Order: sequence, then structure tokens, then C-alpha cells
Amino acid sequence: MHIEFDAEFFVALGFVCFVLLALALGAGKKVAEALDGRGKKIEGELAEARRLCEEAEALLASFKKKAADAEVEAAALVAHARAEAEAMAKENAERMADYIERRRKQADAKIALAESQATALVRSAAADAATRAAEIVLKGQSGASNLVEQGIADLKRLMN
Repeated sequence: MHIEFDAEFFVALGFVCFVLLALALGAGKKVAEALDGRGKKIEGELAEARRLCEEAEALLASFKKKAADAEVEAAALVAHARAEAEAMAKENAERMADYIERRRKQADAKIALAESQATALVRSAAADAATRAAEIVLKGQSGASNLVEQGIADLKRLMN
């Protein structure tokens, strides 16, 4: 029996020799160590990724809390500003009412003064007219009735 060795046989024989030589020289151990090192590196990267994810979640929660606190603070500031504005408006309204009351009292005083001056002026004019009428009556009785009527007309005109 005669066996023929073709190219496929020699490739298979070379591969088997290579694998046996690699195992004999400890290549399997080195490949396993490399794979174990790579696995440990990947585990470390995964642990780092988990840690970073937890930090990001904590940071997000912190930002959400700060945002909520800022909203509460802003609402408090708005309420405080609104209360101050209302107090200022009330104070201004009171000041305005006081100012209007003072101005009304001043106007009343001016009106009362003008009335008293007008009354004094009318009394003075009436006294002058009465004096003239009395003088005319005393000087003569002839034209007295016309002058009395004229004096009365003058008094009515001055009183209006």
C-alpha cells in the first residue's frame, strides 16, 4: 500500500506541529494570561463606568435639588417683593390722602378768608352807602328818595 502525501496533508501536519510546539513553549499559558489580563482590564473599566454613572446620578440629583431650592428661593423673593410693593403702595396712598386732606384744609381756609374779606368789604360799602345816604338826608330831603334807592341798588350789587 502506497500512501500519497499531498499539500493538504503537509499543511495539516505543519499546523499540528505548530500547535504542539506552541503548547510546549507555554504559548497557551501566555494566551490565557493575556485573556485574563484583558478580562481584568475590562472588569476595571466596567467598575469605573459604574462609578462614573453613580457619580453622574448623584450630580444630577444634586442639580435637581439645587434647582428646586432655587425655585423655592425665587418664589420667596417674588413674595417678598410683592409684599414690599403692596406696603409701598399703601404708604403712598396714605401719603396722598394726607396731602389731599392738607390741600383741602388750605383751600377751606382760603375760602373762609375770602368770605370774611368779602363780608368786610360789603359791610364797609354798606356803611359808606349808609353814611352818604344819611348825609344826603341831612342836607335835604328833596333828592333823598332817589339816593336811597341808588344806595340800596349799590348794596344789592355788592352783595351779589
